[in-house]
Amino acid sequence: MNVYEITHLIVDDEFYGEEMITVNINYNHKDYSITLRKDDFEIINMWTFEGDKSLPANLPDSLIENIKEDLKKI
Repeated sequence: MNVYEITHLIVDDEFYGEEMITVNINYNHKDYSITLRKDDFEIINMWTFEGDKSLPANLPDSLIENIKEDLKKI
């Protein structure tokens, strides 16, 4: 059972010549956005949203690995 919910997924093939995946999740009642390279799932950036601000996020490595595994299935 996942402790997060994927709320939105975007595959962008026009990002500076590389394909990127942006996945928005809800985790611990907070919203996060994670952008990864599509070819190797390297994390480009992670943000959390608090009110009208976006702040750099720090998510547990185990959660990131679970998300990557879920994305590989899509």
